[in-house]
Amino acid sequence: MRSLLGVAALLIVGLALSLIVSEYTLRLLNLAVVAAVAVVGLNFAFGYAGLISLGHAAFVGLGAYVLAILTTKLGWSPWLAAVPAVIGTGLAAAVLGYPLLRLKGHYLALATLGLNVSFGIVATNWIDLTGGTNGIANIPGLTIAGHELSGERPFLWFGLAVLAALALIAAVIHRSRYGRAMMAVRDDETAAAMTGINVTRMRVAAFTLSALYAAVAGCLFATHIHFISPDDFSYAHSITHLAMLIVGGEATIAGAILGAVLLTFLPEWLRVLGDAYLAFFGLMTLAILIFLPTGIVGLATRWVRRPAPPQADAAIGAEEASRP
Repeated sequence: MRSLLGVAALLIVGLALSLIVSEYTLRLLNLAVVAAVAVVGLNFAFGYAGLISLGHAAFVGLGAYVLAILTTKLGWSPWLAAVPAVIGTGLAAAVLGYPLLRLKGHYLALATLGLNVSFGIVATNWIDLTGGTNGIANIPGLTIAGHELSGERPFLWFGLAVLAALALIAAVIHRSRYGRAMMAVRDDETAAAMTGINVTRMRVAAFTLSALYAAVAGCLFATHIHFISPDDFSYAHSITHLAMLIVGGEATIAGAILGAVLLTFLPEWLRVLGDAYLAFFGLMTLAILIFLPTGIVGLATRWVRRPAPPQADAAIGAEEASRP
């Protein structure tokens, strides 16, 4: 419930900001919403199942490229093209997940990183299909009831609605027996297997759910920017997605959204640092890992739950003792 309240608060703030901020800030908010969808998905793999995935951007790119190819080359509607884009990405993740997820720890991280690099190589060199480094342009936007979501503000409202729906689904899965099984696998695979949980199936399920959310983010990105290229889905973006989740707070939906928003706007806020921004970003992430291992949301939770001072406890105890 606290997580849902936090998500609702963030969405309300987003709606309020959409009415008062500039067009450039609206564009950044749209990029933050797209990143938040992807990071909420990454939370299934990393936050719930404990899978260190550095190939998340590849699934974002796969969803974006499938939609872009179907709409620009075959003339499909973006709504129709989004269906095979999302389903196809999920199937690809499930197929790749069974051999990849036999690995653990840094071996899995390196394998998923290699997957992301391979995706970039294919997207760059398969020129007839992907356009190579020139990318794919003129991707049509989404239309609702005959009205195209052409402006930043209408697209932000739509993006917030999609994010709210996906966050609600993620919350339901988190509270379900499948979500608890994923977290049991994360905490202790041996104990989880002894209780009857199919460890491999849960790991693949978390990996597939993560890819499905990534594909939705890719479809949103393609229909918003109207152009994609291999550089938009490099391994650096996968590292950024993971950093967003760590900074915001892993295994929490509100933390995933907060981290995505914060790290999307951070380069703008620290523009005065120039190239030193990357050094600051690295030091900030390192500090959060050391001093705030549960992220910003974890710090807020501890602050809310902080114990009452001894004087308050004594006063409460005296008041209870004096009652008849």
